[in-house]
Amino acid sequence: MTIDKTKTLYKILLHPVLGYLIFLFVMWLTFFCTFQLGNYFMEFMEAGVDALGTFAYENIPKGFFNDLVVQGIIGGVGGVIVFLPNIVILFTFISLITETGYMTIVAQLMDRVMHVIGLHGKSFIPLIMGFGCNVPAILSTKIIEDKRDRLITMLIIPFMSCSARLPVYIIIAGTFFPENATLVIFCLYLFGIILAMLFALLFKKTFNNANHRPYTVTMPEFHKPKLSTVIRTICFNAGAYLKKMGGIVLIASVLLWAMMYLPQKDTTKIENSYIASLGKIIEPVMEPIGFDWKLSVSLMTGVAAKEIIISTLGVLYSDNPETSQDILEKKLKAATHPQNDTEISKPVFTKPVALSFLIFTLIYFPCTGVFAAVGKESKWKWAVFVVTYTTVAAWILSFATYHIANIIFQ
Repeated sequence: MTIDKTKTLYKILLHPVLGYLIFLFVMWLTFFCTFQLGNYFMEFMEAGVDALGTFAYENIPKGFFNDLVVQGIIGGVGGVIVFLPNIVILFTFISLITETGYMTIVAQLMDRVMHVIGLHGKSFIPLIMGFGCNVPAILSTKIIEDKRDRLITMLIIPFMSCSARLPVYIIIAGTFFPENATLVIFCLYLFGIILAMLFALLFKKTFNNANHRPYTVTMPEFHKPKLSTVIRTICFNAGAYLKKMGGIVLIASVLLWAMMYLPQKDTTKIENSYIASLGKIIEPVMEPIGFDWKLSVSLMTGVAAKEIIISTLGVLYSDNPETSQDILEKKLKAATHPQNDTEISKPVFTKPVALSFLIFTLIYFPCTGVFAAVGKESKWKWAVFVVTYTTVAAWILSFATYHIANIIFQ
């Protein structure tokens, strides 16, 4: 690309109006392709998981081991692994944004906005990285020289919707807002950015202020990304996702199934299981925001990793070998409160509940990895603070969302 063309391109991408519109379009295109295009590839994954579940159900002798494999392992892990195509597409776009040099341009563009909240455009780079995973995003705050700016950036990164939250967004938005699922997901990502900005502004007024130097950067040459680098990035992140499925998600799914299976062998009486007893302890706290004990348990298990929210729902609602996304969607729609509940025969999931659930998933305690990363990069008191303030904020905003949505959708 010639120097004149490069200068013209920079003027457009850094334009005070066009620049932001282009950035919003790039974000929208990323999530549109991730959701819409990813769904086509997901069908093949679902078919494979369904076939495996049916094969296991028909060939493993009925009993404890059959239930463990079909409901615990396939119902839990299978419900999450089908989102691999969406994860691959998301990281493809993130890699392209990074390798072309556009991420640095966006950091320069956002410098004006970031100064309003007391940060520099350089802080926006870790925030964008947070769309992939919050943990390396927090580790990347080392590029920020000012300690105060670095701390504030770490504290607001959890509002960036990491790839682990994406399966939750897809299943809930796709089930209860099928005609506007892409728009709902896009708004969730955008709302996370807005929340990060608002809390950064709050922290700016709370923490000791510092004299900020203008953010200057040598603009990189806008260039075609190296195919080998993009493929390597995609393979690495896809491998990490699969590794997580075979590790923490598998372990969590089996443990959840065991707590659902015990102390009785009749898994149809889940209300008498250990997992139900645990869920009903926290249910009173979550009931004002529309959640029953099953949804409360899924959010609690999501503390380990957000993908486990879907695997938990897959286990709790899995009573046959069909474990695909489509089957889980039908079960979520059909789920009703038990007959001895005050809300007899009323559905568990409504649009207000779905919105409240999405908002809570977006905001609350990211995961144990983020807790460890913040503690390592700053002090452990800040790690505890992140857990506390994000969870409290999640409850308050979910409460508002649930009750406002009830008025709108009544």
